[in-house]
Amino acid sequence: MSEKKTNKLAATFKSQDTEEWLDIHFTRPLGLLWANFFNLFGTHPNVVTILSILLGLGAGICFYFTDFWTNLLGVGLLVWANLYDSCDGQLARMTGKKTRWGRILDGFAGDVWFFAIYVAISLRLMPTWGPWIWVLTVVTGFIFHGKQCALADYYRNIHLYFLKGKDGSELDRSDRLTAEFQHLTWRRDGAWKLFLFFYRNYTRSQERLTPAFQRLRNALAERFPKALPQPLRDDFRAGSLPLMKWANILTFNTRAIVLYIAVLVDEPWIYPVFEATVMNALMLYMWRRHENLCRRVQANLDTYETAV
Repeated sequence: MSEKKTNKLAATFKSQDTEEWLDIHFTRPLGLLWANFFNLFGTHPNVVTILSILLGLGAGICFYFTDFWTNLLGVGLLVWANLYDSCDGQLARMTGKKTRWGRILDGFAGDVWFFAIYVAISLRLMPTWGPWIWVLTVVTGFIFHGKQCALADYYRNIHLYFLKGKDGSELDRSDRLTAEFQHLTWRRDGAWKLFLFFYRNYTRSQERLTPAFQRLRNALAERFPKALPQPLRDDFRAGSLPLMKWANILTFNTRAIVLYIAVLVDEPWIYPVFEATVMNALMLYMWRRHENLCRRVQANLDTYETAV
């Protein structure tokens, strides 16, 4: 790839720190091709997100069947959906059409994909597992999977906040979202108020999972209301950077690869069991390290006072 194309591709990344190897070498380059294509027609990124939702739903339907070729089609559709999931963000950064609607819709897209996938797996396994398969998939999908993705997304946005500042991150606060929600009216702003209701609750769940970071965040707002000292930002980034690989594992690629293998070998139960065991263990490891990092940085805040 030429230097010019490489630079153009890199410009569509959120940051090099938070990009995964498979995304850098496969998903992002193909996503950029799609972004250039959609940009020719002036397509809004949110339209691409909606297309990814439809593709993800199609993948879920395919995974209900036991036929290998139908499952392979489902794999192809989910890969395609993920390319569009990359494309919408790249297109937004290329065109400057970044909106909060887009961020919320983007998160909703992944939820729809995997809701369809968990339902398909449950229906497929009912003849042999009986109703107990629903216990496994509901607990895995609505509790484990949700927390894993929410925490990984939050940690990446925290990292971007210390790396790039407020404008380079999508780090929100539930109290501010609540104030905005209360200011809106259902009659005038019904659609946005509904989206904001779910997004506020999602953000609140992220905050409840990260008590040490919330204490650090409040302390930073009190001590450094204008800007964070660069040495503090550098120290936090150094501690957070090794955790980004675990955050990436907990998002899409790793779980998708396990899902592909599980359905193609006609053992789809492997996927929710993997979620409930391996992915949960990684989440707890990442959570513990990140909370310890926040405690350490807060304990050393006095050392950064002179750097303001």
